[in-house]
Amino acid sequence: MPTLKAVVFLVVAYFIYQNFQRAFTQIQEQGFQFNQIKWMWVAVAGLLYLLGSLPMGIFWHQILRAMGQDARLGKSLRAFFIGHMGKYVPGKALVVVLRTALVRGPKVDTTVAAVAVFVETLTMVAVGAVYAAVIIGLLYFDQTWLLILAVSMAICASVPTFPPLFRKIVVLLRVKKLNPKIEENLQGVDFRVMGIGWFADFIGWTLMGASLLAVFYAIPGTNMAAPLTLFPLMTATVCLAMVAGFVTPIPGGIGIRELVIMGLLETSFSPATAAVAAVLLRFSWMVSEVLLSIILYGTILFQTDTPPPPESLDSTNTDVSPESESV
Repeated sequence: MPTLKAVVFLVVAYFIYQNFQRAFTQIQEQGFQFNQIKWMWVAVAGLLYLLGSLPMGIFWHQILRAMGQDARLGKSLRAFFIGHMGKYVPGKALVVVLRTALVRGPKVDTTVAAVAVFVETLTMVAVGAVYAAVIIGLLYFDQTWLLILAVSMAICASVPTFPPLFRKIVVLLRVKKLNPKIEENLQGVDFRVMGIGWFADFIGWTLMGASLLAVFYAIPGTNMAAPLTLFPLMTATVCLAMVAGFVTPIPGGIGIRELVIMGLLETSFSPATAAVAAVLLRFSWMVSEVLLSIILYGTILFQTDTPPPPESLDSTNTDVSPESESV
C-alpha cells in the first residue's frame, strides 16, 4: 500500500506540474508580465473558489449519510478536496479512487462511497448547466451556439439526477454484484436530499462566479466600473466552462474551459484580457486546490478513524453476525 500511494502521488504531482507549466506559458504568450498582475486578487479568487466548493463537499457528505454511511464531516471534506487532484490525471477516474480511498473505513463502504461520488458530480454538473442556461437565455440569448450548448448540457445532466432514474441506472450497471445492499442504500437519495444538493450547488456556483470577477480585478487596465452588471456573465461563464471541461476526457478540461471563457467574455473585454483571465482563473484554482490538499493530507484532525482498542470490545459477546465481522 505505501508503494501504491507513492505512485499515485507522483502521477498526480506530474500532471499538476504540467498544468501549472501550461498556465505560466499562456500568460507569458499574452504579453503580460507577472509583476503587473495584482496577486492579492488572484488569492481572493482562489479563496472564493474553495468557499464555493465547500457547499458541494458538504452535500457529498450528506449523500453518504443518506445512504446509511456513518462518515464524519471532517473526513468527508478531506476526501472531497484531496480528490480534486485526480481530475488533472487523464481519464479523471482517479477522482473516484482518491475520494473513496480517503473516506472508506469500518462504517463507510467503498462501493457506496463511489456511487455517492457520481451522485454529487452529476448534481454539480446539472446545477451548473441549468444555471448557465437560465442566465444565457435571459441576458445573452444572442449567443446562439452557447445557449444551445447550455440547454443541451442542462437537459442531459439533469435527467440522470432524477432519483428513481438514477437508481435504475445503478441497477443496470450491475453495481449490486459489488454490494448486494446498494439498492437499499440508494433509497436514502430522495427528492429532499437532491433538493439540498441543488441549493448547495447553486451557492457554490455563485461563489465561483465571484471568483472569476476577482480575477478581472487582478488584471491591470481592466474596466470594472459596473461589477454587479458583469456578475451574471461571470457566473454563467464559470458554470458553462466547468461543465464543458468536465464532460471531456481532457485532464482538468485544459483548453476546453479556456475556449468557453474566452468565447463568452470577448463580447465585454478584449480577446487578450479574456485569455489572461481564463489562464489566471485556472492558476488560482489549481494553487488553492494544491495548498489545501497538502494541508488536509497532513492534518491529524481529518485523518481516518482509528479502530477501538481491544479492551473496549465486549469479549463476552460470542454471537457474531456477518455484519459485525465486516466491521
